[in-house]
Amino acid sequence: MCPCLLSLEEADTGLHYDRYLREVIDFLEKDQHFREKLHNTDMEDIKQGKLAKELDFVGHNVRTKLDELKRQEVNRLRMLIKAKQDVEGGNDINHQALLKQFEYMNHMNPHTFEVEDLDKLIKSATSDLENYDKERHEEFKRYEMMKEHERKEHLKNLDEEHRKEEQQHYEELKKKHADHPKINHPGSQDQLKEVWKEADGLDPNEFDPKTFFKLHDTNGDNYLDEQELEALFTKELEKMYSPNREEDDMTEMEEERLRMREHVMNEVDTNRDRLVSLEEFLVSTNKKEFVEPESWETLEQAPSYTDEDMKMFEEQLAQEESSINQKNAELHQQKEELERQQELLDSQKAKLQQVT
Repeated sequence: MCPCLLSLEEADTGLHYDRYLREVIDFLEKDQHFREKLHNTDMEDIKQGKLAKELDFVGHNVRTKLDELKRQEVNRLRMLIKAKQDVEGGNDINHQALLKQFEYMNHMNPHTFEVEDLDKLIKSATSDLENYDKERHEEFKRYEMMKEHERKEHLKNLDEEHRKEEQQHYEELKKKHADHPKINHPGSQDQLKEVWKEADGLDPNEFDPKTFFKLHDTNGDNYLDEQELEALFTKELEKMYSPNREEDDMTEMEEERLRMREHVMNEVDTNRDRLVSLEEFLVSTNKKEFVEPESWETLEQAPSYTDEDMKMFEEQLAQEESSINQKNAELHQQKEELERQQELLDSQKAKLQQVT
């Protein structure tokens, strides 16, 4: 419920409890006392659970709604558990034990929303959001390795002439993709001035950081959140990527956008609340790096995986394929045995019918 969590009202967190989190935030914001405490509590106090204790002072109508939200969420989780058990063939379900895996709520009390629930929700969401980008990077890394693996497997199945043609075509596409205009360093003066000119339609010679901030704080909360920051990089990304070009991969474009946003956050978000305040933004525009940044290293210049990573990935794929083949062989044997038993039963049945 820190400012970084309040900013989630219009963003997709990617968390499996996203809807529950949003609804809790929405109703807590309706309580004036809690909202005031929220905006006057710093990030560290929030992480340590001090804000959660303020739940005892919110209005009865808000607490009643939070109780209802929790019961709905518990029922949702129970349905998920039952569906999972049905798929896996389980019968007896210990909901109380299985609910322990959901760390964002107090599973010991499934009926009312208490201080411990708010404390768990805050800590879980803060931790999960901090790890979310890391998981996205890992997913992209696996995506890139799989793409390269499939490309090499395709080449193996071609004759020498077609293999050379495919490899040449691949190298040409790589060269075409790399042949793009200079990419401005994300968050630099040149990059922001380009947005000021191209997106905002303003004179770059009249660039004003404070006005720029206000223009791109689209929800007017006096912060640039992650989505508002990522929108600033669209012009740079359009220099490198187009859905109409064979050489450009839109999944790679989104990874580049994520890298740019992370870089700016690391440079500007000094209190690490995953938001850029006006003060933080203005401080960053007075740094030398803002005017004289280093060149930006794009994805093609910074591969997402090493040769060793690729080797381990392909070994894992080979193990998985071997395991699947073994399982298929076992299933085939089971099928043959069932067919043999069925034939035996049919034969015995036919003999019995002849006797009678």
